Amino acid sequence: MRLIVARCSVRYSGRLDAHLPEALRLIMVKADGSVLIHADAGGYKPLNWMTPRTVIEEIGDPPSTMIVRKRAGASEDRLEITLTELLSDVTHGMDPPDGDAALTKDGVEAHLQELLAEQPHWCGEGLRLVRREWPTDIGPVDLMCREGEGGWVAVEIKRVAGIEAVEQLTRYLERIRLDPSFAGCRGVLAAQAIKPQARVLAQARGIDCVEVDLAVLRGEREPELRLFAA
Repeated sequence: MRLIVARCSVRYSGRLDAHLPEALRLIMVKADGSVLIHADAGGYKPLNWMTPRTVIEEIGDPPSTMIVRKRAGASEDRLEITLTELLSDVTHGMDPPDGDAALTKDGVEAHLQELLAEQPHWCGEGLRLVRREWPTDIGPVDLMCREGEGGWVAVEIKRVAGIEAVEQLTRYLERIRLDPSFAGCRGVLAAQAIKPQARVLAQARGIDCVEVDLAVLRGEREPELRLFAA
């Protein structure tokens, strides 16, 4: 992994245009071609990024400009980084990703995914499973389903869902919807418990929230009956 600390400005063009003014930032270039630009705020999410597969061109030695390009259907995404002051530029060898046990889904989430794949109607009336671990270029979404006349529904499953789960599903939906045939894909966040802040953010982004009971999914008890007054 290459880590560059530099004063830089960034211009993105492609599906939309965006510009980051000059500031001191961290640029991460991963072996798979991912490029991420971070500020010293904002949590784990980069200010801008490009996922594989990319072509990276550098101008100057040391570089004064980095141009990152990626094909996106019929168009091209382009990230142009202008470096005005280079403070650090180091490269480190990383262990293979297979050794990263932290990315392994915990047992409860894996079991929830298995049960909901068998009973997708708990995530929404009329849902039909198409595939588990539906691939995107930034990672797999847990379940991809269809509903009604064939609309697509992406389901992300958590044991306890917080704001980070909504952000994760949002990123998956952004990538999935790049394909015109999936432009109407909607999202569902399913969990044993969903935090109030996550519900608010999900509602603002048009994502449905569903709380599921593991014991009910296992058939160990009947679902609660709810009575509604007229």
